[in-house]
Amino acid sequence: MTGTRDPRRVTAVYDIEAVDPERSAAGLAGEQSSGTFTAVPGETDALRERHGAQVVALDVGEERAPSLPTRFAPERVRPARATVEFPMENVGTDLATLLTAVAGNLFELGDLTACRLSSLTLPGEFVAAHPGPAFGVPGTRELIGGAGGVLVGTIVKPNVGLDEDGFRSVVRELARASIDLIKDDELMTDPAYLPLATRVRIATEEIAAAEQITGHPTMYAFNITGDLAGLRARHDTVVAAGGRCVMLSVPMMGLPALAWLRSFAEVPIHGHRAGLAAQMRHPALGVDYTAWQQLARLAGADHVHVSGLGSKFSETDDQVAANIRSLQAPLGETLPVLPTLSSGQTVHTPAPTFAAVGSTDLLMLAGGGIVGHPGGPGDGVRALRAAWDAARSGTPLAQAARSVPELAAVLS
Repeated sequence: MTGTRDPRRVTAVYDIEAVDPERSAAGLAGEQSSGTFTAVPGETDALRERHGAQVVALDVGEERAPSLPTRFAPERVRPARATVEFPMENVGTDLATLLTAVAGNLFELGDLTACRLSSLTLPGEFVAAHPGPAFGVPGTRELIGGAGGVLVGTIVKPNVGLDEDGFRSVVRELARASIDLIKDDELMTDPAYLPLATRVRIATEEIAAAEQITGHPTMYAFNITGDLAGLRARHDTVVAAGGRCVMLSVPMMGLPALAWLRSFAEVPIHGHRAGLAAQMRHPALGVDYTAWQQLARLAGADHVHVSGLGSKFSETDDQVAANIRSLQAPLGETLPVLPTLSSGQTVHTPAPTFAAVGSTDLLMLAGGGIVGHPGGPGDGVRALRAAWDAARSGTPLAQAARSVPELAAVLS
């Protein structure tokens, strides 16, 4: 039985650089499975056959200068795309163990001057072992009154520093603007000057009062990122007050923390990606978003940040569109998640976004684009919704603005 290889495969595709890509790819596969840098007792042919990762494809390019430093300092290296298969038996169905295998020590291998996990294909049994989002797109829409089209949201501004009265004023104005979602900034957790429990009390009061006026339920994503021991208590504080959503900074807390939150969460989980760029920004290192997002979905995020077209952040519009499409791709039987656009979103971004992804199952967060409207947040919400209506119908913004004064006010 020792040499019987598990037919279920985790397939990882890496973009690497090395002096000898064939040897280095084989070394990567060994390092991340049954092998090490030197032969050891007990590493039999049968064990390697059953547990060793295997390089099943290698596409080598032309020589170039190294992308990353290493102690060996080669002058020239060859890029290669290596496809490596890992027996599922090695990782089981555990997310942390999977990440350790496909995205662990391999980034430190000295003979690699580039190493990036560019894609990940998971066996159906692995996917099925995780519940995925409990609410996703349909559950989120239901909690905000069955709202259709692109959901419009914003972040409480200023991000930090508001006192109770200031916070109440901001939430009141936004909720009475019939906005779909308000969220804490990722920097706002549980500070002494405006604790989570206080924000929950104030926000739920103001949202309930606004709903009596507008008839439109607003969802507030309360940031419950913080010490792991208190995660459940913070969630329970939100739910007990009638809150409709919690937010977790997934890279900061980790996928296992997200999965644990999913196991008891009674409301949607808004998955923020603060810190993710540290492992994905450089094209020669880390994990591509399209690989990472599968794990965030399996762990239970209902909303997942994707950056935004035309944003202030580093990803190109093509990369952001690819992020969105990757979230829209089916993943077993899991519910579809809500791609969340943020960072510099204005009335000018719906048209290129819709052209790129052709979907309205999106959440667009516009901070300054809503709160900074000269007519106030209510006009900002109406202007952004009008911009989305124009994008869907193919109507130029200037033409749409003729019948929407709130839109015209930010185009002049």
